[in-house]
Amino acid sequence: MSQATDTDVREDGIIESVSGPVVTARDLDARMNDVVYVGSEGLMGEVIEIEGNITTIQVYEETSGVSPGEPVEGTGSPLSVDLGPGMLDAIYDGVQRPLDVLEEKMGSAFLDRGVDAPGIDLEKTWEFTPEVDEGDEVEAGDIVGTVPETPSIDHKVMVPPDSEGGEVVAIESGNFNVEETVVELDNGEEIQMHQEWPVRQQRPTVEKETPTEPLISGQRVLDGLFPIAKGGTAAIPGPFGSGKTVTQHQLAKWADADIVVYVGCGERGNEMTEVIEDFPELEDPTTGNALMDRTCLIANTSNMPVAARESCVYTGITIAEYFRDMGYDVALMADSTSRWAEAMREISSRLEEMPGEEGYPAYLSARLSEFYERAGYFENINGTEGSVSVIGAVSPPGGDFSEPVTQNTLRIVKTFWALDADLAERRHFPSINWNESYSLYRDQLDPWFEDNVRADWPETRQWAIDTLDEEAELQEIVQLVGKDALPEDQQLTLEIARYLREAWLQQNAFHDVDTFCEPEKTYRIMDAAKTYNDAAFEALDAGVPVEEITDIDAAPRLNRIGVQEDYNEYIDDLEDDIESQLRELY
Repeated sequence: MSQATDTDVREDGIIESVSGPVVTARDLDARMNDVVYVGSEGLMGEVIEIEGNITTIQVYEETSGVSPGEPVEGTGSPLSVDLGPGMLDAIYDGVQRPLDVLEEKMGSAFLDRGVDAPGIDLEKTWEFTPEVDEGDEVEAGDIVGTVPETPSIDHKVMVPPDSEGGEVVAIESGNFNVEETVVELDNGEEIQMHQEWPVRQQRPTVEKETPTEPLISGQRVLDGLFPIAKGGTAAIPGPFGSGKTVTQHQLAKWADADIVVYVGCGERGNEMTEVIEDFPELEDPTTGNALMDRTCLIANTSNMPVAARESCVYTGITIAEYFRDMGYDVALMADSTSRWAEAMREISSRLEEMPGEEGYPAYLSARLSEFYERAGYFENINGTEGSVSVIGAVSPPGGDFSEPVTQNTLRIVKTFWALDADLAERRHFPSINWNESYSLYRDQLDPWFEDNVRADWPETRQWAIDTLDEEAELQEIVQLVGKDALPEDQQLTLEIARYLREAWLQQNAFHDVDTFCEPEKTYRIMDAAKTYNDAAFEALDAGVPVEEITDIDAAPRLNRIGVQEDYNEYIDDLEDDIESQLRELY
């Protein structure tokens, strides 16, 4: 987070009152959303209300011990993030303070108040390679050079979006720190590798385009039934223990985005610890390098100050937009937006604003919309194309999807992955309820699956959906009269649907092979179940009793496809065995 220097500091104010993270000050020369430093310890805060001579500030740190009469210093600039090489492989708190640097400063994992550090290392040098020559004209957003930030990602140094541009009069390759000038323009403007950008302001683009390529997650139930587009939005609501965080982790590990920004917003500390410990150990399946080489983590756990939670999603989305401007596809995971909404509710109540439904502020829907609307597939101002996909977990109390955060999120996002506590109790993971979930991207993504996987992908998927829908209807009858009372064809449908659920929709996140499933394998498992379906109904039509059809040795092998590394050969043999064993029955 950008630092205030002595020359930045504006006229002092005086603390009038303190109410948790909300502090009021008088005589402070400040504007809305300005960063200020509160009290004798200089706690970072942000102006959220100005009324006459009284300024209201939300403080991003614990305010115990702060008292009226202490000074408040304004910086005259809004809450901003430091953008430049060094953000990948970093772990930040909610206001972009690097946690490893703070730990080094303090000498312990427990941080004192008032400690601060820039978001990127200002002293470290990077090898800069020019992409333009002297005499070239450059405009706002243009890429002027590259820096090998990690083995996986080249950081593209850009002309700041608010620059006037001009002719390059000086540029050279070499090692520079982020504050040294790497490009000079004829109008006297100097371009460094370091930019700052206000977190609550969307970075400029030329046009938001319709996404046509899926964000491949490696999770069969998502890619097969409820895909999300690159540049799309998705929500994962679910009660405690239903697997929201594990699903988010799987997406962060396996989604085919160039960059992953993971925002842990108000979740339990042990879950964030798991992420922080696991990610450096994980290998990127596409490059073989460490997964952290293309990941930025923002950790704002439930025991951290509530006000910083309100800003952490903005910090994350601004970092994501910066990498999007370079032409990368970025996936942002927010876990969870419910904790963010709760932070808004607490701040709002301390401001004595008129509460909306369930005490949430009246502007809850607007804030959620502003956040998700920053996702999309964009044509950037430098001519490149990039995307930001936003996947937000929602934690409805008691699993009640009718509560305000879930309902307002559903009105905004186009993909809904509904987690089900009953499925989780039955050890069906991922516990995504296929009867309640949906994706509005399906039709626009079908051409990609037809071209890149199989031409009959939509038809095969529709068969699976119809079979699962029919099973849901039949289960209601089974509850009343029992399975044996059903006609044989309906009994067979229930058996086929069971294999679809167990072999295709279930997936073991902790198995070395099954944790990731490429689209071709997703299709082949679905098609293998359809092969069994077609051959089984042929046998039934030929007069074979349903008990004999469901008793063949080959059918249970469907459930083992997911753990097969060489799945094509396994499925070919399995389909041959299913068809031959069923033909032998008639």
